[in-house]
Amino acid sequence: MSNLQLRVISAVVLAIIALGLTWLGGLPFRLLCAAMSAMIFYEWTRMSRPAAANGLGLLPEVLVAVFIGALIVGFPAFWLLLLVVILVAATAVASRLRNVGQWDACGLAYASVSGLSLALLRDGDHSGLVAILFLFAVVWATDIFAYFIGRAVGGPKLAPSISPGKTRSGALGGAAGGVVAGLVLAAIAGADNLALLSLVALVLSIVAQAGDLFESWVKRRHGRKDSGVLIPGHGGIMDRVDGLVAAALALYVIGWISAGADHPARGLFPI
Repeated sequence: MSNLQLRVISAVVLAIIALGLTWLGGLPFRLLCAAMSAMIFYEWTRMSRPAAANGLGLLPEVLVAVFIGALIVGFPAFWLLLLVVILVAATAVASRLRNVGQWDACGLAYASVSGLSLALLRDGDHSGLVAILFLFAVVWATDIFAYFIGRAVGGPKLAPSISPGKTRSGALGGAAGGVVAGLVLAAIAGADNLALLSLVALVLSIVAQAGDLFESWVKRRHGRKDSGVLIPGHGGIMDRVDGLVAAALALYVIGWISAGADHPARGLFPI
């Protein structure tokens, strides 16, 4: 079996799981977000911590567990956001006092904001469901179109010092594919603000590609090819969701501005 075939099979299986839990929403989807946050933090710390014992002991893991518990219980947005700020600040202060660097604090922020954005976007209503499906459509289409158009067209590299395989043609093709996929999903869902959503889809596609580059930079900074080995053909969880979590944060912020922190999807998808 070729690596491309393995990647496709793994992606399809993950997509089915993600779509099923997204459809259910509520506790099942929050559990998915919690598991994703836990795995992101695990892979981040395995990459960033030196071989010697970490100077903070189990403090970061305990703080991540506190966040995950709050996420699963379903705390309101204000308390979740406040909790994240407190936990990240506590980790940063402890790291400063122990003189062990700030990678654990950064990882805690990255992992918790990733799960929080997705969980709050989904909410418990139809608008939340459409918002997550819109996000999936844009990000997944961006990945697919960027991969195949980049391979077919080639040309100048997008960021050769960070991710040598990515091309500018792939980035443009991915953005175009993401916008089209987002508009198709929005139209099927019955949205009537397609002009606004096309702009949102473009922003999400660009942010998703930036998130992919960010994760590549983190891996290169620590001499890793993959963040983990959990997903056949893809590597780790971070390798699979790097663009998704960045775009989820962007969509959550846009929704927050338009409709508030607790029900961000209702401003963009009043369906």
